[in-house]
Amino acid sequence: MTNSLKGLLAVHSAVLIFGLTALFSKLISLTALEITLFRSIFAVLIIFAIFFWQKKSLLLSHLKDYGIVVLLGVLLALHWVTYFHAMQVSSIAVGVIALYTFPIITVFLEPIFHGERPHIKDIMSAFTVLFGIYLLVPEFSLGNQTTQGILWGVLSALLFSLRNIIQGHSFKGYSARHSLFYQTLVTFLILLPFSYEVIPEVSHFQWGQLLILGVVFTAVPHTLFAFSLLNLKAKTVSLVACVQVVYATIFAALILGEWAELSTVIGGSIVVLAAMYESYTAGRKA
Repeated sequence: MTNSLKGLLAVHSAVLIFGLTALFSKLISLTALEITLFRSIFAVLIIFAIFFWQKKSLLLSHLKDYGIVVLLGVLLALHWVTYFHAMQVSSIAVGVIALYTFPIITVFLEPIFHGERPHIKDIMSAFTVLFGIYLLVPEFSLGNQTTQGILWGVLSALLFSLRNIIQGHSFKGYSARHSLFYQTLVTFLILLPFSYEVIPEVSHFQWGQLLILGVVFTAVPHTLFAFSLLNLKAKTVSLVACVQVVYATIFAALILGEWAELSTVIGGSIVVLAAMYESYTAGRKA
């Protein structure tokens, strides 16, 4: 089996698992903050076990890198909490679609790091995404749950974009496991003061769900995703990642009975196509 084929299998497996991960926002009867806290516990433990088994050092090369990874961890924590909350207040489809505005947000934020301006095509993509979001919104009222889900999802996308940009510019040279270990550790530490009181109330069944979420649906897909980036072009990985929206929507319908409305399908398709276009054009530049 060639490295490219291994990479394709890895990224498709990762995206499939990510699509199932969204369902835990509804399957686990805890708040988004609590789910994220417990998810990070198990992710930290499994990644630490891998480092220990491989006898590799967890230390970072420079003192300033610890400051950078703390910032990345804060952004990851907020991204996870807002993403799960978006799906809890609305639907899986709406939350995941809103998240995939992040490629458009990225093309506007990343030039700031280079002192450049967005290109015309990026501005056109942004307007396309806004139109897709417009089709998703049933009414412009903060009291509407779908509108709330979209707003929380777009906020999650903004946090995700910032985390990816800063990681790409300031935390290069470290393995994905290094990055994920410290970021999930920071996530656990900053969320613990807000949710530690609920720990005794978590049932055995919920602990089992959280264990599966933290290991199978966090550590495993992130590792597979990182492996795919080593064997495929970033453009290819980004394009495949957009299929997560399709997987999540189908799984939500089949498992949870959350069937997307026609307006959601149309608006979501527009957002995903714009995201795929930006991923493709970004890959051509790289």
